[in-house]
Amino acid sequence: MILGIGLDILETHRMAEKSKDSRFLNRFMHPDEIAYAQISKEDPAMIYASRFAAKEAFGKALGIGLRGLKLRDIAVDHDESGRPFLSLYGTALEAYRKIGGSAAYLSISHQDSIVAAVVIIEGESRSGV
Repeated sequence: MILGIGLDILETHRMAEKSKDSRFLNRFMHPDEIAYAQISKEDPAMIYASRFAAKEAFGKALGIGLRGLKLRDIAVDHDESGRPFLSLYGTALEAYRKIGGSAAYLSISHQDSIVAAVVIIEGESRSGV
């Protein structure tokens, strides 16, 4: 059963300066995301914008927004075919388990200077959810 759906849209120019700020990156991005951006041929602002949108979408799918979540505890990665997926740690994993999540699906799209991310969380129905 679907427990939550979250969508976020972000303009990449909002990440242009922040993508150069190590304090921002270390606060909001997982170390694996920073490492990926450093070796990728893609625009770092686009990479970080898509990851930030995915984190926001995850919080919305949880139904709590970003309250109580450390964004570093949510990491976007890709499988060998390029399909994005979420890796959850700490506060994010705890919140996911609390609502009874058993699977989370992520889709990211970008067009020019806009990125969008959708997260769907599946799990067993729980009272109060």
